[in-house]
Amino acid sequence: MDDNNNLKKIQEAIDSLPDNFSILEEQIDVDLQMEYFDYVKDKRSNEGIEDFDEAERQLNDPALSEDEKKQLLVRLAGHDQVEAFRIIERFHKGQQGVLRNWAVLALQESRMILQSSLLGEQQVFISTGLGGKGQNIRYFIAMMKREIDEPFTETQQKVIENEFQFFLAKGEGEVEEISFVDGLALGLFLFPLKKNLQDIFRSFIDECNQYGNFLREDVIITNVKKLTVEDIKNFLNNQDDLNNHDDEPEQD
Repeated sequence: MDDNNNLKKIQEAIDSLPDNFSILEEQIDVDLQMEYFDYVKDKRSNEGIEDFDEAERQLNDPALSEDEKKQLLVRLAGHDQVEAFRIIERFHKGQQGVLRNWAVLALQESRMILQSSLLGEQQVFISTGLGGKGQNIRYFIAMMKREIDEPFTETQQKVIENEFQFFLAKGEGEVEEISFVDGLALGLFLFPLKKNLQDIFRSFIDECNQYGNFLREDVIITNVKKLTVEDIKNFLNNQDDLNNHDDEPEQD
């Protein structure tokens, strides 16, 4: 019941989004995103910058610590001036790892603030661990064979690939990757945020199972990160343990 209520609330929030929302395209670890937003909320450390030239010099100073550069990027992103955006943009191009991803988040925030200032209306920004493209969210999916320890046959793989492409295209989505490991079919795909995924996958699995009833009806879908085979099998084992526990008779 709680899960259904949560899904309903999420869908209501999605339905209420304006048409001009933007989605973070990069795949950035969710923990790093949360850290960035914590920096943004820390108003005590987010005073404005008066000298942009000096700020850019500090950003490129090897002696400045990573944490100090993070804070400086957040401060720059808070300005509604093109000059601040250009400084972040130039810095981003020469970075790798954590600071590059941090600069991506700062660029996105700076762009939103500029747009809000120029257009006179609040901008909505959506970020997930797997990012997106345009107004499509990127998802990772794991589909399971009923006999999960047995590999998919070539025919079953072809059925999944063809039907996956067909049903996603029908919903204005796009397949980016699909691979098969033992009894798992793993994929990355893009799908419009405002469209209902459940209906698509219910029809997709029903269609695949016309060719031998080989797919489980439940799938794993996340927009947080790509799961490893070990992650998936651990999750399935935990679910089996919970189901077995629920089936145990109560003791008087």
